[in-house]
Amino acid sequence: MTDNPTEGPRVADRTRARATRLSSWWWLPAAALVGAVAGGAYGQLRPPQYTATSSVVAVPNGGTEADCTDALGFAQAYGRVATQLAVLGDAQVWAGVPVSTLRESVEVATSPDAPMVAVSATSSKPAQAVDIANAVSRALITEAEHTRERTGIRLERLSRALKPTEPSSASTGLTSLVGASAGGLLGGLALLARPRRAGGDDEDEQSRASVPGPAGAADARGTLG
Repeated sequence: MTDNPTEGPRVADRTRARATRLSSWWWLPAAALVGAVAGGAYGQLRPPQYTATSSVVAVPNGGTEADCTDALGFAQAYGRVATQLAVLGDAQVWAGVPVSTLRESVEVATSPDAPMVAVSATSSKPAQAVDIANAVSRALITEAEHTRERTGIRLERLSRALKPTEPSSASTGLTSLVGASAGGLLGGLALLARPRRAGGDDEDEQSRASVPGPAGAADARGTLG
């Protein structure tokens, strides 16, 4: 059997190609580590946020034929107007903050099954979150009083906002985990988008394997002859 003189360079080329592919995978753990550090730093530097919630309930006032079904519908309507200027304009007086702050910090939720409106306020100060939530719910009750004779529905406070004891924002561990996941994802995308040689390594290996070496060609001619 005649040795193929090109076999050595082929093995070396395949070894270098495999080493290159393996060395490029360091992007994934490195990107995940950078993302985890960035997420942890964000969790440490960002002030903790506290959320307080106050609830009101819509009930028939007894002066009209409005019933519980009507109360449910009006509760949905009052939930939509809770963040409008007509309500926030009064709430800013009791909360002691501008309307822009109220719009940024207040979220309103309603239930499809109960005539209840939940007003949640988020702030870096627990006491301020309580004041904002109670002020908006109070302003919403006042707004409903202006139309109770026509609608037959009034709003009553169901529960006052209580001072939160724990932050509602994400913990440092969670932000680190999210950062690591995002970093790993970006690292994987960068790895997939990296430039490749035209045709790819596999095609080069197949093309080289399909062409017989000089010794192999000579043996083939001898067999045919």
